[in-house]
Amino acid sequence: MEFWKAGEASEEETRAAYEKALELIDEAEFKSTLNEPEDELPAVLQINSGAGGTESQDWAEMLMRMYRMYGEKQGWTVTELDFQDGESAGIKSVTLQFDGPFAYGFLKAESGVHRLVRISPFDSNARRHTSFASVYVYPLIDDTIEIEVNPADIEWAFFRSGGAGGQNVNKVETAVRLTHKPSGIIVECQQARTQGENREKAMAMLKSRLYEEELRKREAIKNANNASKKKIEWGSQIRSYVFHPYKMIKDHRTGYETGNIQPVMDGELDGFIKAYLMSEKETA
Repeated sequence: MEFWKAGEASEEETRAAYEKALELIDEAEFKSTLNEPEDELPAVLQINSGAGGTESQDWAEMLMRMYRMYGEKQGWTVTELDFQDGESAGIKSVTLQFDGPFAYGFLKAESGVHRLVRISPFDSNARRHTSFASVYVYPLIDDTIEIEVNPADIEWAFFRSGGAGGQNVNKVETAVRLTHKPSGIIVECQQARTQGENREKAMAMLKSRLYEEELRKREAIKNANNASKKKIEWGSQIRSYVFHPYKMIKDHRTGYETGNIQPVMDGELDGFIKAYLMSEKETA
């Protein structure tokens, strides 16, 4: 007859401790992928609808909701910097800022073209449509990173700001549009109540974009030196979201996929982001 001895763990407790240890090891390995200085910075994420009018604009709005929910699940602060309504539904573009630990480190996995296949809710014949939207993510740099910008290289334009659906329209031109002539970068901001605040924010966004351009050049050099290992290049279609005739979301860079689409659209992106970051670590 076997007797239980004080201090001995049961089989169930041993299994739970083992699984917890594996989880901690996996988490430590994952966090080791966020080792670039910019990974710790806030992120600016811009969504632009592709060709296709209402279909793509509705898809862009669905992505905006997905990323908002992801940020909220992370406990980050999500701020809308710029917003352009769609013509009859959805949005043409939106720019969001995410403030929280390693926001850019996580969200950099999302830069690229996102493709949706579904039965269109806007098609009276219930036909299947394919829509595209682009997502562009860059780190919001702070005072520790110096980027020089010549004031002569900048053109300013000012306009009245307005929120979604034409709400909260200002009677004065507080919104700003900045064009950086050497690079062609255009930044719009209408978050703040005053033109001065929006100008300051737009300049910060421009410097962040210029910094990200340097990161892309660095990435291009790494890709050229390691072309056989890289699965895609910057800006390629990265993920497909198929709602019909079957349900599947698949990342084309890593092969990670799931048939449970609703949690993903509700902001459950951890699986996709972790798979991408771990694959980048392997090819580094």
